[in-house]
Amino acid sequence: MFRFLVSLPFLVVLILFALSNPQPITLTFWPTDLKLATPLSAAILVGAGGAFVLGALFVWFPALGARRRARRFERATRKLEAQIAGLKKKNEATR
Repeated sequence: MFRFLVSLPFLVVLILFALSNPQPITLTFWPTDLKLATPLSAAILVGAGGAFVLGALFVWFPALGARRRARRFERATRKLEAQIAGLKKKNEATR
């Protein structure tokens, strides 16, 4: 629910932006002669979305190594805690 409440203002702003910029523009893709007619808002939103995804990938890939190390340390911690519990049981049994 919290995620929805945070996302709602951004969605409203995006919708208002798209509705207020319907002017058609022509995009040309260099070095080809390919031309694309699209509304200004769509061109800007697609560009911003692509930049967001590219930025997210730049952040996500380096984090993979840290997440892998964290999982390895969690497994080692669980194993050591199990060993400690076993030693405590063994120590109590010998008393």
